[in-house]
Amino acid sequence: MDDSKKVDVFIEKQTKWKEKLQSLRKIIKSTELKEEIKWGKPTYTLNGNMVVGMADFKNHIALWFYQGVFLKDSHKKLMNAQEGVTKALRHWRFEVEDEIETKIILEYIEEAIANSKAGKKLKPVRNKVISIPPILEEAFEKDSLLKKHFEKLTPGKQREYSEHIAQAKREATQQSRLEKCIPMIKDGVGLHDKYKNC
Repeated sequence: MDDSKKVDVFIEKQTKWKEKLQSLRKIIKSTELKEEIKWGKPTYTLNGNMVVGMADFKNHIALWFYQGVFLKDSHKKLMNAQEGVTKALRHWRFEVEDEIETKIILEYIEEAIANSKAGKKLKPVRNKVISIPPILEEAFEKDSLLKKHFEKLTPGKQREYSEHIAQAKREATQQSRLEKCIPMIKDGVGLHDKYKNC
């Protein structure tokens, strides 16, 4: 199934947000952006770079501007999803009663396209040191093969696993996460790989 049909299915499954998502899609498709599906959501790209996406939640839908930090936001529509955490991404939330303002939305999207063409991109600053949680270090001591497989993973995948395990507050949850991750590490796959090709 091509991406356009996947977006059809995504919208068709909606109950509460169908009309709004169709309206947003129509506005975005009037531009030069290419329609794709990433992480199960409609995403619109330019020369392989993600520019804008649509997402559905229980109480709202959102337009995500992947490099929204560079938008002027002259109509004060954008929010940072997680202050202090999210660097480049900004989103515009729509609740049930909110109107889809075609002209303003198009203005934001066209500015985002122009920014993408100009190469405006906030690159994430990565901490070079990967902090391995103690529970994973213990697993390496018991299973040297696990350690070898982990070391073959890219730094990004190593970081994903380490953070995923360490972020669990309870030791039992850390242990449970570790047990689920071990076969994936040994298979050489990343924690989120299954979502990356959606």
